[in-house]
Amino acid sequence: MEPPRAAPVPAAGAADGELVQSLQAGDEAAFTELVSRYQALMLSIASAYVPSQAVAEEVVQEAWLGVLNGIERFEGRSSLKTWLLRIVINRARHRRDQERRTIPFSDLRTANGEAGPAVDPARFRTRTDPWPGHWLVAPESWSGMPEAQLLSRELLQHVRTAMESLPRLQREVITLRDVAGWSAAEVCDALAITDVNQRVVLHRARSRLRVTIEAYLRQ
Repeated sequence: MEPPRAAPVPAAGAADGELVQSLQAGDEAAFTELVSRYQALMLSIASAYVPSQAVAEEVVQEAWLGVLNGIERFEGRSSLKTWLLRIVINRARHRRDQERRTIPFSDLRTANGEAGPAVDPARFRTRTDPWPGHWLVAPESWSGMPEAQLLSRELLQHVRTAMESLPRLQREVITLRDVAGWSAAEVCDALAITDVNQRVVLHRARSRLRVTIEAYLRQ
């Protein structure tokens, strides 16, 4: 009788179904492939919820343990990526709530976003203008800027710092939409918000980031 053959190692870029089967069979190579695909993205998402990189790394480690413990129960009702990132979000939210116990109440007042305008009203034409509501000071075009300047490490760090300063919900939405590449429907489902709220929050977050980047580039 021939000995049982080992399950084939899933290749990089293997489809979800194949990768899930290998994970449920306890294939270490499959888990390594999963980590290589999503570790950086998970860390980026966790960083949107917790106050430091060190805490985000701890959250991601906890999330990987959750993946190992829960993969046998994965039924494919959502994509593997969505299921995985939901675990990260849940772990990060739990850790954030723990961290809040040591944060002054005054620092939490803008957690869900601010009520003020996303863009300075002075940049728009007034009601007495022939073109009310249109740009008075339009957003600056970056098309003529050297690519090296737009992709510089200093600018990217400035963007990361600006994202960290956003109200919590804005930071969550823009991270999931623009960093993780989630669809609007996926974000609404994960964060339990309406599509209208998602669009408004995303607009505010993008507008605030653009303002800070414009200010930086003018220096």
